[in-house]
Amino acid sequence: MVRILLAMPQGLLRGALKYVLSTHPDMDVIAERDAVESTIAAVRSDAPDVTVLDLELLNGPGKDPAGAARAAHSELPDSKILVLVDPRRPGVGSQIAAVPPSIGFLAQTASPERVVEAVRRLAAGEPVIDADLLVAALTPTTPLTERELRVLEVAALGSPVKEIARTMSLSPGTVRNHLSRIIAKTGARNRIEAIHFAKEKGWI
Repeated sequence: MVRILLAMPQGLLRGALKYVLSTHPDMDVIAERDAVESTIAAVRSDAPDVTVLDLELLNGPGKDPAGAARAAHSELPDSKILVLVDPRRPGVGSQIAAVPPSIGFLAQTASPERVVEAVRRLAAGEPVIDADLLVAALTPTTPLTERELRVLEVAALGSPVKEIARTMSLSPGTVRNHLSRIIAKTGARNRIEAIHFAKEKGWI
C-alpha cells in the first residue's frame, strides 16, 4: 500500500486527483494540506510514502523549481516527493536533471492517471522526470533578466513605481528603466500588456 500526502491548493485538480488515487486498491491518500508548514508537519507525523507537492506551495512565480524542490527535500529528507511543475516556467527542463532520485517531476497539466503511474514508480524507487518538462528545456526561455522578472512580479500585484522601488530597494528611476526595457523586450504597448504577456508565457 502506497501512503500518499497531497500538498496542493484546494480545487478541482486536488479533488480529481484524490478521487482517482482512491480508486486504486494499492493507494491510500492519508492527508491533504494546502500550506508548506502544515505539509512539513504532516510528513513528519504521518510519514507518507510519497508526497505529491504542487510547486506553487513552495515558491513565488519566477523562482526555479529544482531549487524549491531541493529546499523541500532538505526539510523532508526521508520522504519521496513528486513535484507538480508548470512546464511553461523558464528553464524547467534544464534545472531538474541534478536533483536527488527521491524527487520526481511531473507537469501540472498531466492527467490524474499519469500522476498515479508516477507515484507508483517513485514509491518503487524509480526516477520520475516528465517528458513534457524535458521538451520544455528545448523551448526558448524568457528574454527578461531575473531582476526584470522580479520587477514585473511586483508590478503584477498592482504596485505603483514608488512601491516597487521600496519593495526592491531600488530608486524609482531604476524601476522605470526596468519597466521600459521589459515593455520593449515583450513588444507590449504598456506595463499591463507586458504583465499579461509574461503570465501567458509562464514567466511570472
